[in-house]
Formats: sequence, structure tokens, C-alpha cells
Amino acid sequence: MPGDAPALAALAGELGYPTSAEELLGRLAALHPTDAAVIVATDADDVPTGWCHVEMRRTLVEPIGAMILGLVVGEGHQSAGIGAELLGAAEQWARGRGCRRLVVATRITRERAHRFYARDGYEVTKTSYFLTKPLD
Repeated sequence: MPGDAPALAALAGELGYPTSAEELLGRLAALHPTDAAVIVATDADDVPTGWCHVEMRRTLVEPIGAMILGLVVGEGHQSAGIGAELLGAAEQWARGRGCRRLVVATRITRERAHRFYARDGYEVTKTSYFLTKPLD
């Protein structure tokens, strides 16, 4: 996957999170090998066209689950079923680890994404604020 880092980083940029290939490689290396997965979709030439990052989600207040932390399909490849395939692969990955549910959070402004997830059976169960404090 190191050779795919520039394409994966470019896709992260399309999602609204610009990053370099080097930063992306560092983030990939930091993922827990059994508790996280990055599922990559490729075209006929083996060039990445989308990816989905999913991780286990363990809390004291809910049954074990998983959470999609990012899903992107590149421009020019959208509406071709790639997102649905990535989503299905993430669901299969989570089921294989005993997860009882899969959670995805999307930015409130991503209305197309909301419709995409709703078509696949996902429902809004709560609305939250994400509050951030830099720790530098």
C-alpha cells in the first residue's frame, strides 16, 4: 500500500482533509493492526478510486461496534456502486469481529452522503457536537 499513498492522500483531499502522502503513511502505520482496516477500491488498472477507514468502537455504555471514520469515492467514479461496495466490505469486516452495529458520522452539510447511507439502511439516531481542543 505504500505505493498507493499519493492516490489515497489525494482522495483524502477530495473528502476535505488535505494531507501529504508522507502524513498518510504515518497515519496508516499508527493504526492498530487488528482493530482497524482501510479498504481500498481500485479501477481496472489497480489505481485507487476510493477508500473506507473503519475501526472497532469499544465503550462502556454500548455493545461492541465499529465506526466508519472516513469513506470517499473519487470524482469521476461516484454513482458507480463503489461507495456501496466499500460500505458492504466495512460491514462484513465489522461483523467478522463480533460487532453488533456500525456507526458512521457525516458532516451536517454532506446531504448527498446522508442520502447514500439512508439508502443502505442507516438511520439518524442522534445529533452531536464535536468539540475540539488542540493539545500542542
